[in-house]
Amino acid sequence: MNDIENRVAVISGASSGIGEATALRLAEGGAKVALLARRTDRVEETASRIADKGGTALALTVDVTDADSVRRAAERVRSDFGPADLVVNNAGVMLPSALEDRRFAETERQIDVNVKGLMTVVDAFLPQLTDAAESSGRADLVNISSIAAQNLFEKFSVYSGTKAFVTHMSKTLRAELGVKGVRVSAVEPGLVSTELAGRVTVPEIRDWLEPMFESIETLTPEDVAETIAFLASLPNRVNLQQVTVMPTGQPG
Repeated sequence: MNDIENRVAVISGASSGIGEATALRLAEGGAKVALLARRTDRVEETASRIADKGGTALALTVDVTDADSVRRAAERVRSDFGPADLVVNNAGVMLPSALEDRRFAETERQIDVNVKGLMTVVDAFLPQLTDAAESSGRADLVNISSIAAQNLFEKFSVYSGTKAFVTHMSKTLRAELGVKGVRVSAVEPGLVSTELAGRVTVPEIRDWLEPMFESIETLTPEDVAETIAFLASLPNRVNLQQVTVMPTGQPG
C-alpha cells in the first residue's frame, strides 16, 4: 500500500471532531495538512499540536459558505504547500426538526453548509486535485456523509436529504473524475461522539438522541480518521466509492 507521507491534505471543519482527528492522523502519517474552519483559536491550537510533534500544518480561518474565503484558502495552500492531493470535505451541521415546525433558518443553514459548502470546497480545490493526479498519479476527494443518507429518521428529513446529496454527488463525481486519476469516496459514519449532536436545538430530539449515545459504545472521531487514512493509502488503482462505518452495537 502507498503511505500518506508528503501528501498535501486539506480538511474542512477541522476545528473539532472528525475533522480535527483526521488532521492529526494525516499529519502523524507525514502529510502536510491545511486545517480549514471558522474557529481560528481551535485550528491554530491543533496546528500547534501538530508542529510540536514535528509535523507541518497550516491553520486557515474559513467559512465554507463564503466562496471567496474558500478560494483564498485554496490559493494559500497551493502557495505554501503545492497543489492539494487529498481533500477531506468534512464541514457539516445537523439541525433536525419537524418540517411543520417551520424552522426555515435551520433548514437553510443545513443546505448552505452541507450542500453548497461542500460544492464550494470542491470547486476551489478541484484544479489542484486534477493537477496533482496528473503530476504524481494520486489524488483523493473524501466527502463525509452519514448513514442518514440511506436510512430514515423521523424529523431528520432535511439533514438526511443533504447527506443523500453528498453520497450521490460523490458517486457522480467519481464517475467524472476517476478517468482523470482523482479518486472520490463518500464516508458514511453511524453514531460518532462529536459536537454535532450537542448542537441539536429541539429538546425532544436531544432527549431521543442522548440514550442512543449512552446505550452503546459509539465510534470515536479517531475511528473515522483511521478509515480516511486507509482510503488514502490504498493503491492508486483502488477506489472505495462508498464506505459505511458503524459502531458494532448500533443496530441501524
